[in-house]
Amino acid sequence: MDKYYTLHVAGLTRELPLCPVNEHLDIAAFVMFSDVELTIACATELNKIAPDHDVIITAESKGIPLAYEMSRQSGKKYILARKSAKLYMKAPIRVQVKSITTARIQELYIDKEDIDCLKDKRVLIVDDVISTGESLNALESLVEQAGGNTVGRMAVLAEGEAADRKDILFLEKLPLFFK
Repeated sequence: MDKYYTLHVAGLTRELPLCPVNEHLDIAAFVMFSDVELTIACATELNKIAPDHDVIITAESKGIPLAYEMSRQSGKKYILARKSAKLYMKAPIRVQVKSITTARIQELYIDKEDIDCLKDKRVLIVDDVISTGESLNALESLVEQAGGNTVGRMAVLAEGEAADRKDILFLEKLPLFFK
Protein backbone atom coordinates (compact mmCIF):
# COMPACT_ATOMS: atom_id res chain seq x y z
CA MET A 1 0.00 0.00 0.00
CA ASP A 2 1.30 3.45 -0.90
CA LYS A 3 2.03 5.82 1.97
CA TYR A 4 1.40 9.55 1.97
CA TYR A 5 2.17 12.59 4.08
CA THR A 6 -0.56 15.19 4.50
CA LEU A 7 0.90 18.66 3.93
CA HIS A 8 -0.83 21.90 4.94
CA VAL A 9 0.78 24.94 3.32
CA ALA A 10 -0.40 28.40 2.24
CA GLY A 11 -3.96 27.54 3.23
CA LEU A 12 -4.05 24.39 1.09
CA THR A 13 -3.79 20.66 1.77
CA ARG A 14 -1.94 18.16 -0.39
CA GLU A 15 -1.21 14.44 -0.07
CA LEU A 16 2.45 13.82 -0.84
CA PRO A 17 3.58 10.31 -1.77
CA LEU A 18 6.48 8.91 0.23
CA CYS A 19 9.43 7.89 -1.94
CA PRO A 20 12.44 5.80 -0.88
CA VAL A 21 15.83 7.51 -0.96
CA ASN A 22 17.55 4.40 0.40
CA GLU A 23 16.70 1.44 2.66
CA HIS A 24 16.63 3.68 5.74
CA LEU A 25 14.94 6.85 4.48
CA ASP A 26 11.83 7.99 2.64
CA ILE A 27 11.02 11.56 1.63
CA ALA A 28 7.69 13.12 0.79
CA ALA A 29 7.58 14.09 -2.90
CA PHE A 30 6.61 17.76 -3.21
CA VAL A 31 6.05 18.68 -6.85
CA MET A 32 4.52 22.03 -7.78
CA PHE A 33 4.44 21.32 -11.53
CA SER A 34 0.85 21.47 -12.85
CA ASP A 35 -0.53 22.59 -9.46
CA VAL A 36 -1.31 26.19 -10.35
CA GLU A 37 -3.41 26.80 -7.24
CA LEU A 38 -0.55 25.68 -4.97
CA THR A 39 2.06 27.64 -6.91
CA ILE A 40 0.09 30.89 -6.74
CA ALA A 41 -0.73 30.48 -3.05
CA CYS A 42 2.88 29.68 -2.05
CA ALA A 43 4.31 32.50 -4.16
CA THR A 44 1.88 34.94 -2.54
CA GLU A 45 2.89 33.88 0.97
CA LEU A 46 6.62 33.91 0.20
CA ASN A 47 6.39 37.36 -1.40
CA LYS A 48 4.85 38.64 1.85
CA ILE A 49 7.95 37.66 3.84
CA ALA A 50 10.65 38.15 1.20
CA PRO A 51 13.44 40.63 1.99
CA ASP A 52 13.92 43.57 -0.38
CA HIS A 53 15.50 42.30 -3.57
CA ASP A 54 16.10 43.24 -7.20
CA VAL A 55 16.13 39.82 -8.85
CA ILE A 56 15.17 36.20 -8.09
CA ILE A 57 17.27 33.15 -8.98
CA THR A 58 16.30 29.48 -8.92
CA ALA A 59 17.72 26.19 -10.17
CA GLU A 60 16.26 24.15 -12.99
CA SER A 61 13.73 22.60 -12.72
CA LYS A 62 11.40 22.25 -9.73
CA GLY A 63 11.85 25.86 -8.61
CA ILE A 64 10.78 27.28 -11.98
CA PRO A 65 7.01 27.60 -11.40
CA LEU A 66 7.55 29.19 -8.00
CA ALA A 67 10.18 31.69 -9.18
CA TYR A 68 8.06 32.56 -12.21
CA GLU A 69 4.97 33.22 -10.10
CA MET A 70 6.89 35.20 -7.48
CA SER A 71 8.34 37.24 -10.34
CA ARG A 72 4.94 37.75 -11.96
CA GLN A 73 3.38 38.90 -8.71
CA SER A 74 6.26 41.16 -7.63
CA GLY A 75 7.36 42.50 -10.99
CA LYS A 76 10.96 41.41 -10.24
CA LYS A 77 12.98 39.58 -12.91
CA TYR A 78 13.88 35.95 -12.31
CA ILE A 79 16.91 34.04 -13.54
CA LEU A 80 17.13 30.33 -14.12
CA ALA A 81 20.33 28.41 -13.43
CA ARG A 82 20.31 25.69 -16.09
CA LYS A 83 21.47 22.09 -15.61
CA SER A 84 23.51 22.15 -18.82
CA ALA A 85 25.23 24.74 -20.95
CA LYS A 86 23.04 25.77 -23.89
CA LEU A 87 24.18 26.82 -27.36
CA TYR A 88 22.82 30.33 -26.86
CA MET A 89 24.89 30.91 -23.72
CA LYS A 90 27.76 33.36 -24.01
CA ALA A 91 30.65 32.89 -21.56
CA PRO A 92 28.66 30.82 -19.03
CA ILE A 93 29.82 30.20 -15.49
CA ARG A 94 29.09 26.94 -13.70
CA VAL A 95 29.08 25.27 -10.31
CA GLN A 96 28.62 21.65 -9.25
CA VAL A 97 25.86 20.48 -6.91
CA LYS A 98 24.81 17.18 -5.32
CA SER A 99 21.14 17.06 -4.34
CA ILE A 100 19.35 14.53 -2.13
CA THR A 101 16.84 13.86 -4.94
CA THR A 102 19.43 13.24 -7.67
CA ALA A 103 21.76 10.25 -7.84
CA ARG A 104 24.69 12.03 -9.49
CA ILE A 105 26.57 15.30 -9.24
CA GLN A 106 24.96 17.98 -11.39
CA GLU A 107 26.14 21.28 -12.78
CA LEU A 108 24.33 24.61 -12.84
CA TYR A 109 25.05 27.30 -15.44
CA ILE A 110 24.19 30.93 -16.02
CA ASP A 111 25.31 32.92 -19.04
CA LYS A 112 26.78 36.40 -19.60
CA GLU A 113 23.36 38.07 -19.85
CA ASP A 114 22.34 36.60 -16.47
CA ILE A 115 25.68 37.52 -14.96
CA ASP A 116 25.16 41.12 -16.07
CA CYS A 117 21.66 41.07 -14.54
CA LEU A 118 23.00 39.84 -11.18
CA LYS A 119 26.02 42.15 -10.91
CA ASP A 120 25.66 44.60 -8.01
CA LYS A 121 22.05 43.44 -7.43
CA ARG A 122 20.23 42.23 -4.31
CA VAL A 123 19.44 38.61 -5.15
CA LEU A 124 16.77 36.37 -3.63
CA ILE A 125 17.42 32.63 -3.94
CA VAL A 126 14.17 30.66 -4.26
CA ASP A 127 13.51 26.91 -4.36
CA ASP A 128 10.63 24.55 -3.75
CA VAL A 129 12.30 22.56 -0.93
CA ILE A 130 15.49 23.13 1.03
CA SER A 131 16.91 19.91 2.42
CA THR A 132 20.68 19.50 2.54
CA GLY A 133 21.28 23.06 1.36
CA GLU A 134 23.55 21.95 -1.47
CA SER A 135 21.41 23.57 -4.18
CA LEU A 136 21.33 26.78 -2.13
CA ASN A 137 25.11 26.73 -1.83
CA ALA A 138 25.50 26.24 -5.57
CA LEU A 139 23.12 29.10 -6.38
CA GLU A 140 24.83 31.34 -3.86
CA SER A 141 28.17 30.55 -5.49
CA LEU A 142 26.77 31.54 -8.91
CA VAL A 143 25.44 34.81 -7.46
CA GLU A 144 28.81 35.53 -5.85
CA GLN A 145 30.75 34.72 -9.05
CA ALA A 146 28.41 37.07 -10.95
CA GLY A 147 29.05 39.89 -8.48
CA GLY A 148 25.58 39.84 -6.92
CA ASN A 149 24.66 40.07 -3.24
CA THR A 150 22.47 37.30 -1.81
CA VAL A 151 19.90 38.97 0.46
CA GLY A 152 17.70 35.98 1.17
CA ARG A 153 17.16 32.25 0.78
CA MET A 154 13.58 31.03 0.57
CA ALA A 155 11.59 27.88 -0.05
CA VAL A 156 8.08 26.61 0.35
CA LEU A 157 9.34 23.79 2.56
CA ALA A 158 12.34 23.12 4.80
CA GLU A 159 12.98 19.40 5.00
CA GLY A 160 14.47 17.63 8.00
CA GLU A 161 17.25 19.53 9.77
CA ALA A 162 16.97 22.42 7.30
CA ALA A 163 13.96 23.58 9.35
CA ASP A 164 16.40 24.44 12.17
CA ARG A 165 18.47 26.78 10.00
CA LYS A 166 18.31 30.48 10.84
CA ASP A 167 19.50 31.69 7.42
CA ILE A 168 16.45 30.58 5.41
CA LEU A 169 12.81 31.60 5.21
CA PHE A 170 10.16 28.97 4.49
CA LEU A 171 6.44 28.37 4.86
CA GLU A 172 6.32 24.90 6.43
CA LYS A 173 8.49 22.10 7.78
CA LEU A 174 8.64 18.80 5.92
CA PRO A 175 9.68 15.80 8.00
CA LEU A 176 12.00 13.01 6.88
CA PHE A 177 10.65 9.48 7.25
CA PHE A 178 13.17 7.06 8.75
CA LYS A 179 12.53 3.32 8.53
